Amino acid sequence: MDHAKEKPEILKAELVAESRLFKVESLHLKFSNGVERVYERMRGGNRGAVMVVPLIDRDTLLLVREYAAGTHSYELGFPKGLIDPGEDAAMAGNRELMEEAGFGARELIPLKQVSLAPGYFASRMDILLARDLYPEQREGDEPEPLDVIPWPLSEMDSLLARPDFSEARSISALLLARKWLDEEE
Repeated sequence: MDHAKEKPEILKAELVAESRLFKVESLHLKFSNGVERVYERMRGGNRGAVMVVPLIDRDTLLLVREYAAGTHSYELGFPKGLIDPGEDAAMAGNRELMEEAGFGARELIPLKQVSLAPGYFASRMDILLARDLYPEQREGDEPEPLDVIPWPLSEMDSLLARPDFSEARSISALLLARKWLDEEE
């Protein structure tokens, strides 16, 4: 089923806007059929990101409630953040878990690497399942303490129905974790 296509040729790439967090790049592309188009994309910093689904026990997840500037709301989700230079996904996931939820994990299981709006963003995020947790709080970069909320996995449907649990990566992480746990049984 995999029909590999030839990638379009990049005729020209230029930086059109830049802020502290983002770089917007304009790409002039030529497709294999000769059609030319100009696309814009957010150029990633190539650091990667990580999201952790922490399990206190077989049926209890840990969620964090955190302010989301994009929607100007508080959202429920899983601990997440950028991978720092010198870290791999597991190291970054464990650090973010300690900073945001006050726990470390003795076991971190990679579930999947996902992208967010790949038509516009070059970034990728590793989703990890964290088990065998122990209390450990580290200082993070959050402007305020995050609410840490235990949630029964058996109540997954009510979590999915909540308007404040809407981030696509958190929903993906929840479903991937559920699938992994079901297959492990």
